[in-house]
Amino acid sequence: MNQAVAARRVCVITGSSSGVGAAAALLFAQNGYDVVVHGARRMDAAEAVAARCREAGAGVLVVQADVADDVACRRLGDAVRERWGHVDALVNSAGMTTKFADPKDLEALALEDFEKTYRVNVVGPFQVCRALVPLMAGRANTSIVNISSMAAVMGAGSSMAYAASKGALNTLTLGLARALAPAIRVNAIMPGLIDGEWMRGALGPAFDARRQRYASRALLQDVLMPQDVARAAFGLVNDAVKTTGQLVQLDAGFQLGG
Repeated sequence: MNQAVAARRVCVITGSSSGVGAAAALLFAQNGYDVVVHGARRMDAAEAVAARCREAGAGVLVVQADVADDVACRRLGDAVRERWGHVDALVNSAGMTTKFADPKDLEALALEDFEKTYRVNVVGPFQVCRALVPLMAGRANTSIVNISSMAAVMGAGSSMAYAASKGALNTLTLGLARALAPAIRVNAIMPGLIDGEWMRGALGPAFDARRQRYASRALLQDVLMPQDVARAAFGLVNDAVKTTGQLVQLDAGFQLGG
């Protein structure tokens, strides 16, 4: 590894084959970072994101891994170590929900829904952090950003299992901030409704009405785009050098509206 390569900053973005993760990978690539583009299944989409990052001038490593599998997370860490030898930033964007479930229907969710959701949304970020933290040693201004959700504080969202998992991710963020200080800063972003592929695919024709209701209540009269969340993550990594253990609300003023 030559000195020029070693000097470039490296950001790992989980769940970067689409949505917030893809927007974050491209933004970091456009601003001087080498990036790890990660996917669990849709590797054709991950490769497409990687191609755009390379066009922006970044070095790119594409890794397929199930974040719920600790062995896979450690292999991700090994791949990054072999390619660059260090990590400067981690954006934990990988997440999932098993189904959209009416919160009033307590029979809509089974044990398996909670277990699968928690494995990806809570255990996954922890395992990725554990695999990558050793590669942050000795680097300046290292940072972890977890992509949470306003569901964590509103008890709403696709399902109770999803909302509860994001609440747990918030608590994990606080615990990691304590454990990794002062060397590594750890924060979370809690986006409101995001106009992106995932929500549009899940809600189908009902999405436009959901979007209109959200925007009509939000003080800024709008919803979030994946790029909005990516910019917030980039700012936490690069500019908020005295910020750690924070749960950043990013909702266009939704909670203050209505």
